[in-house]
Amino acid sequence: MKVLATTADTMRRVVRQSKFRHVFGQAVKNDQCYDDIRVSRVTWDSSFCVVNPKFVAIIIEASGGGAFLVLPLHKTGRIDKSYPTVCGHTGPVLDIDWSPHNDQVIASGSEDCTVMVWQIPENGLTLSLTEPVVVLEGHSKRVGIVAWHPTARNVLLSAGCDNIVIIWNVGTGEALINLDDMHLDMIYNVSWNRNGSLICTASKDKKVRVIDPRKQEIVAEKERAHEGARPMRAIFLSDGNVFTTGFSRMSERQLALWNPKNMEEPIALHEMDTSNGVLLPFYDPDTNIIYLCGKGDSSIRYFEITDESPYVHYLNTFSSKEPQRGMGFMPKRGLDVNKCEIARFFKLHERKCEPIIMTVPRKSDLFQDDLYPDTAGPEAALEAEEWFEGKNADPILISLKHGYIPGKNRDLKVVKKNILDNKPAANKKSDLINTPKKAADSSNIQNEAKLDEILKELKSIKDTISNQDERISKLEQQMAKMTV
Repeated sequence: MKVLATTADTMRRVVRQSKFRHVFGQAVKNDQCYDDIRVSRVTWDSSFCVVNPKFVAIIIEASGGGAFLVLPLHKTGRIDKSYPTVCGHTGPVLDIDWSPHNDQVIASGSEDCTVMVWQIPENGLTLSLTEPVVVLEGHSKRVGIVAWHPTARNVLLSAGCDNIVIIWNVGTGEALINLDDMHLDMIYNVSWNRNGSLICTASKDKKVRVIDPRKQEIVAEKERAHEGARPMRAIFLSDGNVFTTGFSRMSERQLALWNPKNMEEPIALHEMDTSNGVLLPFYDPDTNIIYLCGKGDSSIRYFEITDESPYVHYLNTFSSKEPQRGMGFMPKRGLDVNKCEIARFFKLHERKCEPIIMTVPRKSDLFQDDLYPDTAGPEAALEAEEWFEGKNADPILISLKHGYIPGKNRDLKVVKKNILDNKPAANKKSDLINTPKKAADSSNIQNEAKLDEILKELKSIKDTISNQDERISKLEQQMAKMTV
């Protein structure tokens, strides 16, 4: 019996048990792609594409400024050249990010040094959008990174090539935290942790930093996390560890896992290949899988993170023929749970966007609760003011057992107004949800006020016109006398 047990142990060591070992990727058919899109050629290492359960947004080439497309997910096929865009920036758009708490709100950072927050109509754009809800000005150089807080409503982080990180309260348009003396060189990326109490950054000075933004102090840092000179990436995992991608001194691509409590040595360090594309990591906290998409690669590699050595376990590679210019990653609530879909990517080619679906093969049609633990929902756990005062909260989780259905009491129009129309802080989340009537009353009052304003303006214009008419008739009379 002892020998048998040893053999079984050896087998277990050779073939690691994992429900994700057989995950496979599949590109959708051509008619389900988004075609004839001029994907941006700007030299910047962001993903150029963000998705949520309603829309896919893609940064595109635009003459005389910067623009991005926002397409309803069902609008597949050829996209007409005249299709409306979001085009208020005066320089190329470098990064975009959907709000995790409102599927119609998106932020963009640009070479014009501004951050803009946009409200997309419920059914998508019918006219080009040039007026943002709010313009956030505070950076002196181009803004290459925007990232919403995962649990607090209306808290947005931006980072620019001025090496400054700013955290904004979007509801008031104010910059409330300014981290201007922590980074000595360009910031490659910024990532919030699970409850948004910390951020981690990767910088051109080869340091990975873990920062408490409200205390404005560096909690942990690692010099030369990767020895190579090419760009790094650092993201937080749900257990608080930090995952990085970068390059060795010999320009080999690396991935590493770090514990912020002791950054001396990595928990794990793996070398992959010698390609020179930056590895963009996409992390699923529910399954603990990391997907690595190299810019210019034609593959997606995926790994499972566990507590047992070697900690980062290679699962598989999805390969295709075409190189990727960028990549979007669908939140869990936008996936088809009936087909055991555990991830969906939106791969950018030069002229199109191609969805790629990752599936765990299962025979049963029943809901697979081991694949779909409760996941972060669209409800904010905190208001902006609470977070800035020092409160923390984990994401509010939802079950995907019956698929994701937007909550009926989430009247987006009312909530959006309160989110983005510089309202007083009294409009708390609980008021909005429990008393939609009150919110409707306040919007009626607001409409009446606006109507009064318009009527006043009309009256003043009419007065001006009648004054001008009188003046014209007087002048005509004078001319008539002179000609006589």
